[in-house]
Amino acid sequence: MDKITKENLQYWNDKLNNISLENILDIVLKNVEGRVVFSTSFGIEDQVLTHYLNPFHNKVEVFTLDTGRQFNETYEVFQKTQSKYPNLTIKTYYPEEADIQEYYQKSGVNGFYNSIEERKQCCFIRKVKPLNRALKGASVWITGLRAEQSANRESMQFLEWDEDHQLVKFNPLLHYTLKDVEAEINEFNIPINSLYKKGFLSIGCAPCTRALEPGEDFRAGRWWWEDGKKECGLHLHESKNN
Repeated sequence: MDKITKENLQYWNDKLNNISLENILDIVLKNVEGRVVFSTSFGIEDQVLTHYLNPFHNKVEVFTLDTGRQFNETYEVFQKTQSKYPNLTIKTYYPEEADIQEYYQKSGVNGFYNSIEERKQCCFIRKVKPLNRALKGASVWITGLRAEQSANRESMQFLEWDEDHQLVKFNPLLHYTLKDVEAEINEFNIPINSLYKKGFLSIGCAPCTRALEPGEDFRAGRWWWEDGKKECGLHLHESKNN
């Protein structure tokens, strides 16, 4: 059987349909080569993946991005996760101090409220640049993205080619619904961010995240003062499948 490569992603995507999460992870991790990384923000999707990736701790590197503006509740679930899964080492990547100082001098501490451009620049400094460092040299990037989360994620596949980072992006929770994720959380007693039960379904930086109102879209609580797509740039670039 051919290993997973940029050229045969569609073949593997077809094989992965209608397979359990545990088996999807096992199959993919046995058939990829090179450095495999998993990015967690400690949202409920990432927590489910952390649980299922724990047996593969020797194969997968886990990392998180600490923007410096996160909720204390996020740090609390970080600590609980480390306690529950001691075999997993979670590496933290931070923004560059010089970038933060320059941004503060130019736009102010909360300049991201001023315009979409200034908000995107803040995300670039605090998230995108650290992510680029974390992904350097990786061949596979595991994410907790789900097709149901937003309209611009509905066209995703399990395995995609990320042209910007020159690696395979692996979305094992692709077809999970929110109810599916919550069921896994409850079944395995997986720690979650305490803000989730207060209406924070998508949790990012504290100044840029609010609880959802009844009937609002999953991403409506992120950058709520803006219109349009609710993305920070980590997953905005279109992936290609072959």
